[in-house]
Amino acid sequence: MNKFRTTAKIVGAIYIAGMVVGIGGNMLILSILSAPEYLSTVTANSMMIAFGAVLWLMTVAGDAAHGVLMFPVLKPHSERVAVGYLGFRIVDAVFIAIMVLFILIQIPLGSEYLKAEGADSFFLESLGTLLIKANLCAYHIAMLMLGISGVMLCYTLYTAKLIPRFLSVWGFAGYAVILFGSVLEILGFDLQSIHTIPGGLWELFAGGWLIVKGFNATASESAG
Repeated sequence: MNKFRTTAKIVGAIYIAGMVVGIGGNMLILSILSAPEYLSTVTANSMMIAFGAVLWLMTVAGDAAHGVLMFPVLKPHSERVAVGYLGFRIVDAVFIAIMVLFILIQIPLGSEYLKAEGADSFFLESLGTLLIKANLCAYHIAMLMLGISGVMLCYTLYTAKLIPRFLSVWGFAGYAVILFGSVLEILGFDLQSIHTIPGGLWELFAGGWLIVKGFNATASESAG
């Protein structure tokens, strides 16, 4: 019996749920904050922004949970990778939480904007723009951490044969693209999040695989 069968199901479910709530939260937030003169509408749409932020906070919990849940799975094959994966996933979660904080600050900022006049309005607009840029920066750093941790994870999944090797190779390539794409984003290149697509699709497919098939029982038990 695969002793990590339950862990595989939970990890797979978090992969799929994380994609759904992350995309949902992003769509809600961008529908408001990407509009021209968005500060004038933030107060009226504060509940929608807050709900989008809550969805992102769910991904924070999921990212940290991934590191914790995968630690006992990875440790028999490589303790350094297990510790590294846990650490990078936690850092990833922290930067997503910082991103959410920058988003939530837009709500009181929008309220003050409606009462401001002249130079104060211009200052608040500039501050709002700065917060959006800081939000994107925090997001790209989080994706960079995700790329590093994902490469480590998929390398170990490949060497330990915990999942089919074609799936490990796909994940390794997908996370490598996220890693290098995030570096380019931080350097100022706008990739429109295209670099996250291969890794995102892998998480959906791998999530389903782990729920249905789990980890390779022979590999898991032989390492234990």
